[in-house]
Amino acid sequence: MPWLLRDGDVLATAEIAADRRSRRRGLLGRDGIDGALVLRPCRHVHTVGMRFRIDVALVAQDGEVLKTSSLRPWRLAPIARGCSWVVEAQFGAFERWSLKPGDVLEVKE
Repeated sequence: MPWLLRDGDVLATAEIAADRRSRRRGLLGRDGIDGALVLRPCRHVHTVGMRFRIDVALVAQDGEVLKTSSLRPWRLAPIARGCSWVVEAQFGAFERWSLKPGDVLEVKE
C-alpha cells in the first residue's frame, strides 16, 4: 500500500489514480475515503456528482503544495499555475494533518 508523506512523516495511506479511467472516476460513487486519493497527472478537479465534502491539494511536480481548499459537492477546485498532481481526502483531513501550501509531499510505495 502506498503512503502519502510530508518530510518523511506518514500522513495517510494513499490510493493512486494513475490511469485516465481511474482519474476520471476519482471519488465519484463513494460515500467517503480513508486516507488520500492521489491523481497523477492532474491539474484540476471538481466535485460534480460527489456525495461528500473533500479537501483538495494542488501539487507541483516537485511535490510542493501550491494551494489547498475544501470543496462541497458540485463545486470546482481553484486553479493553481504549475499544478502537476492532486491529492484528495475526506473533509477535515488536511486540518488534522496540518497540511498547508509550501509543504512538500511525496508518495512512497
